[in-house]
Amino acid sequence: MTPPLPPELPAILVVDDEVRSQEALRRTLEEDFEVHTASNAKEALAVLEREWIRIVLCDQRMPGTSGVALLRQVRERWPEAIRIIISGYTDSEDIIEGINQAGIYQYLLKPWQPEQLLLTLKSAAEMARLHAENQRLAMELRTAAPVLERQVENRRGAARRRFALDAIVRAPGSPMHGICTLVKKLSALDIPVLLTGESGTGKELLARALHYDSRRADEAFVVENCGALPDQLLESELFGHKRGAFTGAFEDRIGLFKQADGGTMLLDEVGETSAAFQVKLLRVLQEGEVRPVGAARPIPVDARVIAATNRDLEAEVLAGRFREDLYYRLAAVTVSVPPLRERPMDIPLIAQALLDESQAALGRRFEPLSGEIIDCLVAWRWPGNVRELRNEVLRMIALADGDSLSASHLSPRVLRAGEAAEEPALNLLGELEGDLKTRLETLEARIVRESLIRHRWNKTRAAKELGLSRVGLRSKLTRYGLDKGD
Repeated sequence: MTPPLPPELPAILVVDDEVRSQEALRRTLEEDFEVHTASNAKEALAVLEREWIRIVLCDQRMPGTSGVALLRQVRERWPEAIRIIISGYTDSEDIIEGINQAGIYQYLLKPWQPEQLLLTLKSAAEMARLHAENQRLAMELRTAAPVLERQVENRRGAARRRFALDAIVRAPGSPMHGICTLVKKLSALDIPVLLTGESGTGKELLARALHYDSRRADEAFVVENCGALPDQLLESELFGHKRGAFTGAFEDRIGLFKQADGGTMLLDEVGETSAAFQVKLLRVLQEGEVRPVGAARPIPVDARVIAATNRDLEAEVLAGRFREDLYYRLAAVTVSVPPLRERPMDIPLIAQALLDESQAALGRRFEPLSGEIIDCLVAWRWPGNVRELRNEVLRMIALADGDSLSASHLSPRVLRAGEAAEEPALNLLGELEGDLKTRLETLEARIVRESLIRHRWNKTRAAKELGLSRVGLRSKLTRYGLDKGD
């Protein structure tokens, strides 16, 4: 294995008409620098022409051209080189001339101390390195500015396409068509909007569509879950705080409202806020300004506010749990998002879209969802809406063998819903009534049926799970009217 190359040493040019002084400086510096020497200005300029010199260490009084005169030429032709005068004389005029005309970094006096000289030159070399790095970065930034601008624009365009109203998955005849039409109209109006609906119905997705279809699309879209934090932390998150305003406030913090200035602020689960916080939020909406915790004066903000909740805020107002004036500030227009069970025609499309999304994230490919899977998905009521549907898709992917998804990979509750939809006649087992024997038989029938559903009516697997022989299982199926036949 080839050993790594040693780090390159910074190059220094020593200009002195005395050879002994040159050699003394070489011996002192050669471990930390690549040392070049010259006896006069002509030799020094020749070295500078062919070498990349970081530091020029020049004697002041030399025959012909003085040190300051030489360094003045160096400053004009190689301004990035650090220029240092070393002299046995303390003539103030030389020092002033060197500073004004040659832009020297240091004026060192002879006799010099090796430690002090090395310390000064190492500092000079580090400054030269930082200066070169700064120039390189400045050049890269100038060159990269158009590239960065294109990247930002491309990402902005990708966000608009991803969260556009047309990207919301829905089938012909879906109630979401009317919702999207209303959102399209509202996006052109800079007014507050209240999104209501059960958790997981896609309220945040609609809020993003509102933002990216509005004139504020190029600005920030900021989300805060108002039900996740206590009042003090929520106030700090939304309005910001000054250092020392409370225990743990070690620095100033810009609030989310200010971060959303010019853009859109989504207040998710706004129905969970306390009465005390509702007063502070109302002032922000009325005055268009926020007061950071601990600040002496408010800060103006211009953010469109979209609120979302799974509560019935009108009922909350009547019950005295939500301020009526805040409600009307938030709900210039209310958009009610229907749950998934009220738009079953969307379920197959959403499930396939979730599968495609998961495939891309996991780098795996699966066959499209089968009709059997779709029937089970459509039959279930989805109390958790799209979030629950996403979990079912992920469950099938996790349990899949190869690239094929099976209905047997669905949760038992979803599977039972599918079976009940397919064969309603099998749901005639009745309630647990009658004597003990009758009730035990009813329970046994339900257990057998659930096992069969879970194993997709594979009698061998169901019998193994129940500890029965195939003959014994077939007898119970016949007895309870559960035999579907082979």
